[in-house]
Amino acid sequence: MNRPAILAKPGNQPSTDQDLALFRIYVGYRSLLSIVLLIMLISPNTRQLVGVLNPGLYIGVALAYLATSIILMGSLFTRLNRNPNLLFIVFLIDILAITLLAGSSRGMSSGLPILLIITVAASAVLITNRTLATLIAALSVLATLADTLRLIALHELTVNALFPAGLLGLLFFGVSLLVQFIAHRLGRAEELARNRASDLYNLQRLNEQIVQHMQTGILLVGNDGIVRVMNKAATGLLAPERPVSMEHGRQLADYSPELAYQFEHWKGIGLHKAKPFTVMEGAPPVIANFRDLQPSTNQESLVFVEDYTPVTQYAQSLKLTSLGRLTASIAHEIRNPLGAISHAAQLLEESPELSDSDQRMAEIILHHCGRVNRIVESVIQISSREPPKPEYLSIASWLEEMVAAYLQSSQHPVVITVDCDYPELLVEFDPENLQRILSNLLDNALRHSKLATGSEVAEIIVSLDFTSHRCLLDIIDAGAGVTPADQAKLFEPFFTTVQEGSGMGLYLCKELCEINNASLDYRPTDQGKSCFRISMSQRAH
Repeated sequence: MNRPAILAKPGNQPSTDQDLALFRIYVGYRSLLSIVLLIMLISPNTRQLVGVLNPGLYIGVALAYLATSIILMGSLFTRLNRNPNLLFIVFLIDILAITLLAGSSRGMSSGLPILLIITVAASAVLITNRTLATLIAALSVLATLADTLRLIALHELTVNALFPAGLLGLLFFGVSLLVQFIAHRLGRAEELARNRASDLYNLQRLNEQIVQHMQTGILLVGNDGIVRVMNKAATGLLAPERPVSMEHGRQLADYSPELAYQFEHWKGIGLHKAKPFTVMEGAPPVIANFRDLQPSTNQESLVFVEDYTPVTQYAQSLKLTSLGRLTASIAHEIRNPLGAISHAAQLLEESPELSDSDQRMAEIILHHCGRVNRIVESVIQISSREPPKPEYLSIASWLEEMVAAYLQSSQHPVVITVDCDYPELLVEFDPENLQRILSNLLDNALRHSKLATGSEVAEIIVSLDFTSHRCLLDIIDAGAGVTPADQAKLFEPFFTTVQEGSGMGLYLCKELCEINNASLDYRPTDQGKSCFRISMSQRAH
């Protein structure tokens, strides 16, 4: 669709940023802890709690701990947190530093070993290797017990201090295993959510591709008549001359007042009877259908716009099939008496006793017998022709050959010019059908040019419609043109402005164009000349 996707594309490693954030929090905690430990030694209210056994060692370890925190602060923008071995070293330093600080502050009685719980919990979260995370807990237990035994040996603590040290060790293991379990479960839940987000994103993109490449135009229209979203097919049918990116946020009436009227009528009564309409002059007819979007809190609706041309072509095909059956049943009924009338008129014309007036009557009978026979043959051509066999034709070279053959078969001096600036242009058309169409149109053009100017001249101009990707073939003559009153009936069967015409030529040409996915229209030029335009599919190299 022509607006950004609702879902953002999931990252390849979405947990990386979260792990880095947790690592930054832990580094910030280390830095703050080292500063607090130094302040506790300086403050008169807390100096008796820390560093009582060895103040020098306490200050040195606290400063070194602060220095390592500063170094880690500088490495926050690196990939340190992704390396479990480097993380293991960081937590090992924390265990050593806290153990030394606790050892210089009377061990368990200072309460500092409890800080190792945070270190153990952080290692269980940040280190993905569960063995290393458990090893951190084990080393914390060993460090706490070893420091307690050392202080007991120095008579700074009693044997009773082993019990809280053992309980703290069990707490280390319990915290480590519990946090590892929770982190593992959260990781699995995050992985599942990431997969679901990726599936939803891919499904959305797939849906967008399907909708975008549908031949049916789809518009999402709000209750206020504003188009929220439309696909390429809708743009091609309703606004082919404007870029796709400009087509959302406009009123439905900007594309077609008739479409907006049908939409409002459907919104008002809830019923809709599909009625074909054209967006602009010369555009193919389209048909619209409407559906409420459920569920929708904004009362939005879907508008489906389809090209009505295939329906008309199918109806035309059914009509021609019925016409074929009808003409097949009456061909002999018409031709047999027509042949008898023509034969009798010929015999009558050869009679030596025939007067001049009767001779003229016989000629009129023969003339109109020939005209009726041509009409029957034209109808049979329409009804009994085979389906088209389209090919890709190089229009420039094909026109040269066709015009050369036409001129060679002509019995009169005629002038036909071809103007084509696209030597590599390919069009898709049945060559036999196209030859029949152009021959008929050139016959008409030369005849009308002679009636108006006395010279049989015609011009063929090839151009491209880059918006619709169609090739335009204009056959122009120097005739007087078709009156506006006759233009509406120009392609109707049996309609003719020439006394000798059967009225089936243009009708046959239009039918041949439509079954080849092309169109034939009459449009006068700016110079007042008559022009018949064939619009057909094209494919360029």
